[in-house]
Amino acid sequence: MTSTGRDLRALRETGARTRFAFRLMVVVLAFCAILAGPGRDVVAQEADKPDTTASVLIDLSTGTLLAARNPDLAFAPGSTAKLMTAAVVFDAIDTGEISEDTLYRVSEHAWRTGGAPARVTTMFAALKSEVPVIDLLRGLLVQNANDAAIILAEGLSGSEAAFVERMNALAGRIGMDTSRFTSPTGHEDASARTSARDLSRLAIWLLTSHRDRMELFTLPDFTWNGIFQRNKNPLIGAIADLDGFVAGQSEKAGFNAVGTMERDRRRLVGVVAGHPSADAREEALRDLFDSLAKDYEEVVLYPAREEIARARVFGGQAGEVGLESPDDVELLLPRGDKHAYRLRVVYKGPLRAPVEKGATVGELRVLKDNAVVHRAPLRTRDAVEAGTVKGRAADALRETLFGWWLDGG
Repeated sequence: MTSTGRDLRALRETGARTRFAFRLMVVVLAFCAILAGPGRDVVAQEADKPDTTASVLIDLSTGTLLAARNPDLAFAPGSTAKLMTAAVVFDAIDTGEISEDTLYRVSEHAWRTGGAPARVTTMFAALKSEVPVIDLLRGLLVQNANDAAIILAEGLSGSEAAFVERMNALAGRIGMDTSRFTSPTGHEDASARTSARDLSRLAIWLLTSHRDRMELFTLPDFTWNGIFQRNKNPLIGAIADLDGFVAGQSEKAGFNAVGTMERDRRRLVGVVAGHPSADAREEALRDLFDSLAKDYEEVVLYPAREEIARARVFGGQAGEVGLESPDDVELLLPRGDKHAYRLRVVYKGPLRAPVEKGATVGELRVLKDNAVVHRAPLRTRDAVEAGTVKGRAADALRETLFGWWLDGG
């Protein structure tokens, strides 16, 4: 048997030994819960120096957290705040609040603070002109335009301050617990903050909720007001296969980036932050994505519809029911030794009869160093009808005297 085969068998045997180590808790089904804890370190830390870099790498195809370093370290977002600005506008379009053709007027404030007079990245929108939302989005995402961000904020919400409230409300919905945005442009502000974990959550949300708008990020150029500008994201074209998102910079927090690509039939999301230069940021993001082929291999822990565990049933004709995953439990694991990984089945129980066949009642968790790196929903393999009055009474007595919970560690 190969080393990989032995490791896989050991991992599954560990899962078998812990099938009855059930924990009382509500099943979390949101994809963002994949990011519940850090994975392996991927950035070297210099001796005797505090580590201010951060990174996250996620395989969105299988929902596996591949790598994380200081994922909750707070830093100023810089231009990555414009990713949240775009997200708010995307949502407003999809809900019908506005359309791509909605016209927004260029205020003097937007022109002076985000346009040519401010000497910042701009789309050169003319003062008092009217610009369609879709062109403002192109200016925002292709030209990194500050005037586009402010015009969108004022047009949609009446003021930057009101728009920032929408940014933070959406961040809360997505689960960006560390983040606080203070402007649609990412203007330097002591109270503005985000994290690599939060930015990866935003990236995943954009890819799942607004996939049809991703081409805006890779447009090679955009011309407005007669001024031609190439895509200002320096990572597009510099990193093979990269096809989305943004590069940012903060005076205090350094250089950061959020990127996505499809490689080896997998959709990846990567975030890096805290780097001293644009070159260092590019190298860190490239290395993060390149680690996929070098360090990981695909493993199927359980094929679809194979019994993974059995759940206790209260008041049923049967005292337990098998649990299965509707799809292959497939994830990426490091090549070589996999003994650091453990399996745990979690469900809220005992399940109360009657139990329907195919009901999602729990999840299988893959853990590394007590951090969840993968989750798969578990459903019942069979139906369990309600038992007799005598049987239900016996179950109630056992529950009162002994309880149902076993914890094997």
